Amino acid sequence: MEDFFVIIREAQPADAPQIAPLMNLIYDEMELTDLEDVPEPDLLQAITAAYRTRTYLSGAATTVVAEANGQVVGVAFGYPGEREDIVDDVFAQITAKSDAFDAPLEAESETTKGEWYLDSLAVSPDHQGKGIGHQLLQALPYYARRDYQAVIGLNVDLENPAAMRLYERMGYEVSGKQMIGDHHYYHMQLEIGQRAKVAN
Repeated sequence: MEDFFVIIREAQPADAPQIAPLMNLIYDEMELTDLEDVPEPDLLQAITAAYRTRTYLSGAATTVVAEANGQVVGVAFGYPGEREDIVDDVFAQITAKSDAFDAPLEAESETTKGEWYLDSLAVSPDHQGKGIGHQLLQALPYYARRDYQAVIGLNVDLENPAAMRLYERMGYEVSGKQMIGDHHYYHMQLEIGQRAKVAN
């Protein structure tokens, strides 16, 4: 069996081509009608462009990757809820410039102010069941506190009980329900303690 050592780190622009197919797994699961007619290469190109922007990597949002044997095998993407519009605008602008999209992709609101929102968490199908999602989740409180947030929030599809169990094991609790696209989601939150204090 090959050695399997995972490094959790912040993403770099060069990671974008490896992040894109992982994020596309999420789009597939969400079954978004706006993406039904978009050819996969064009969608991957748009996602790759987004994950090369400073906004996605270390600006309004933070992208964290799990790297094993030089490959990106998992990714987590999140931001403070009040920055949702700034983050969503990146993908809207990229898709507005692509002929593959009938219209700019306008994301629905998924979060609320007062939480660091885990927008996306994906692990390569070849590496699932190895604890990578758990390691990414363990790393998130650091980034949330760095953004002065005391709560992490996320949405999990009611049809994804395995993900629900993972989040529950990590201490997340259901705080509500919402509809995104055609799917019902539980909104879950985790209290991570005091926001970081800024010295005067």
